[in-house]
Amino acid sequence: MKTKALYLTVALGMMLGFASCDLNYYPSDELNANVLLSDPAGAEYIVDGCYAMLKNEYEYIEYASSNSYVRHYMQMAEFPGDNTTLANRTTDPLFQATCYKMTDNLKNVGLFWWIGYRVIFSANTVIEGYAEGQNAECDQLIGEAYFLRAMCHFQMATIFSKPYVLGRDNLSVVLRTSTNTSETHRATVGEVYDQVVADLWKASELMKKSRGNAGYACKDAALGLLSRVYLYEEKNDSVLYVIDQMGDPTTHLDPDYEHYFANALKSKESLFCVAHTTLENRGQASIGSMYNGDGGGWAEVYCSDPLLNLYERYPMDIRYTGYIKPQYAADNKDQVYFAIPDEETGSSTYLWADLKTEASTGNRYCMIEGSKYTISEEKVNGKGEIDANGEYTQYYITYKGEKYNARLTKNMVKYTTILSPNYWVTKFGYQDGLPQLSSPVFLRWGEVVLNRAEAEAKLGQYAAAISDVNALRTRAGIPTEGLFEYGTKMHGYDNVLDIVLDERRMELAFEGHRMFDVYRNRRNMDRQFGGVQPWEIVKYTDDKIQFPIPYGETSVSHIPQNPGY
Repeated sequence: MKTKALYLTVALGMMLGFASCDLNYYPSDELNANVLLSDPAGAEYIVDGCYAMLKNEYEYIEYASSNSYVRHYMQMAEFPGDNTTLANRTTDPLFQATCYKMTDNLKNVGLFWWIGYRVIFSANTVIEGYAEGQNAECDQLIGEAYFLRAMCHFQMATIFSKPYVLGRDNLSVVLRTSTNTSETHRATVGEVYDQVVADLWKASELMKKSRGNAGYACKDAALGLLSRVYLYEEKNDSVLYVIDQMGDPTTHLDPDYEHYFANALKSKESLFCVAHTTLENRGQASIGSMYNGDGGGWAEVYCSDPLLNLYERYPMDIRYTGYIKPQYAADNKDQVYFAIPDEETGSSTYLWADLKTEASTGNRYCMIEGSKYTISEEKVNGKGEIDANGEYTQYYITYKGEKYNARLTKNMVKYTTILSPNYWVTKFGYQDGLPQLSSPVFLRWGEVVLNRAEAEAKLGQYAAAISDVNALRTRAGIPTEGLFEYGTKMHGYDNVLDIVLDERRMELAFEGHRMFDVYRNRRNMDRQFGGVQPWEIVKYTDDKIQFPIPYGETSVSHIPQNPGY
């Protein structure tokens, strides 16, 4: 349909205002669109401006602090899942994302859309303005533009659309493949994915080598993202084909996983990061601030109990010891806690008690409101401590007639609102020794290994899938007895796909994958654990798993809103 296109349309001159790269080689009074598009150096400036737009803070709906594409994406992609718990009813719009209470006028929803299309517009100026085949340097930049266009379209499609597996004909986002914005309409999910695939193949053909560290796109970054896109489409043979073009991904794993995320920008495992320098340390406005209180962070989002239980099957797992930091109280008391739903708020609260042991029987118990409650246990798969039979011990308490999973721990620092235990997460910090500085990882070889493992599992190549899983478990420091053997040592699992998905959950936790991994596999999200988020199970068919199209778009272009908003 014809529109004024006020929301999406960006003049090239306006776009230049977003860039943060040095242009000393251009006299300031001569800098304009014609200059940029007539000199190959202009392509570098525009592409580098795209990278800058992913991380720069912008004023939107009267707010500037904490307002960046990468921060909003990483929170919108991760917090509606089951890896995190929110301890406080914060005024930050991440609250609505966490609680599935999104509205179309939130700054995270609008800013993410707004900047995404500015990156796409800028990438299109390079794709349209420069001819391929002039030289390797120019082709590299055009390839990076294709990569950035594909990445932003794909990330917005996963946020604002239903999963591909639920129907190619469902409405997705606006597809922009040129700087002509005279028409605005929502493409279908299939159309967006098809374009993303085409762009990534094109990017991989044009890019021969990286221009520097992982803050720049490269050929393998394009192929790595392509393997994810095919996985989301359930084109598993294509996943394996793409990864075959990359070589064995397990050879690129960083052996120093404990320090990987602090060094992600320079690590051989990274395929693409949003590069930050010490001058771009956002402090309380960083992604890590909500996870980690060190260095003045807010520390209101913690690792969820279900994920903690999964990690603690093997407590020596570096993915646990290296990045989950429990904040213990000074008294060192043995305690037990469990979460119960709160009917008034719809969320939950935590109950804590000192852990006691009966001298005559050795049974453990606690006292709550003058009543005695026994700590019971059962053998299950998926939670608790490993034993020799490949089963796991889950503790529970029957409280007021209902059974609740319980955790035994030393006394911990508790967030005062709902007495949430403080399990800080440090994946987004400690670059250059600064607690709140990181270069957030969008793509890495560890994910590519898991993309291959999931495709193998779905194709019935079970031994190969197990081998890929074991490569990551070995890197994580899990001993030989904790590795899998198909058909003989499954540690209580019924099928290989569940093994892969649990490994994917642990390996990629907090990196913006879990929500998509659950729903695209047609599974429901069990969020019946502690936190201020609703105590509920979210069905993969629920309309609320897709975010609303921002009001700033629908009010101008009049494209249809997502159902339920």
